[in-house]
Amino acid sequence: MHQMYVDIIIDAIIEQYESEEHFYTEYLEIQETSWENWKKGRTNLGSEEMQKVKNLFTDYEWMLTQKILRQTILFPEKRNIAVSEYKRLKTTIAKKWLQTGVGLAELIPTKSFNEEEHDFIDLKVTVSYGEWGFDDIVTFRLPSTLQPQLEGSKVELLDWVNENLMGTYVGE
Repeated sequence: MHQMYVDIIIDAIIEQYESEEHFYTEYLEIQETSWENWKKGRTNLGSEEMQKVKNLFTDYEWMLTQKILRQTILFPEKRNIAVSEYKRLKTTIAKKWLQTGVGLAELIPTKSFNEEEHDFIDLKVTVSYGEWGFDDIVTFRLPSTLQPQLEGSKVELLDWVNENLMGTYVGE
């Protein structure tokens, strides 16, 4: 189970930080040996470092990773597809939220670490419950070449999500 967990986390790191090395040296501020030992299950990260790892995900996304991991225990055949299953489910959930009218889609400012590079845009889909800190949120990093398609009315954004999010984000 540990390897599927690591695979999902590394996928999120690559998506947000472009490289593992940048993540563990600049953000976690740990040495490569500590990072590699954690990935191999030999050591644990400290509580501060683990909180930073969890911050790669929204609360809802973190809960979804836990469900995916549980599924890999119950259904061992899912172990090889944990990352793609996580991404597929994120898109399925976002589309369902939007189709039922409970979700709100919006483009959010990119958390770019290199201000000269704007190769990505971030899409956020939120279900709000009217209680501070309890919104359910899923996020997607998409190629910036899609921005002209996504800008405009909310209807156009919803249509794009319904028609293109799965293929663009998951690659199906």
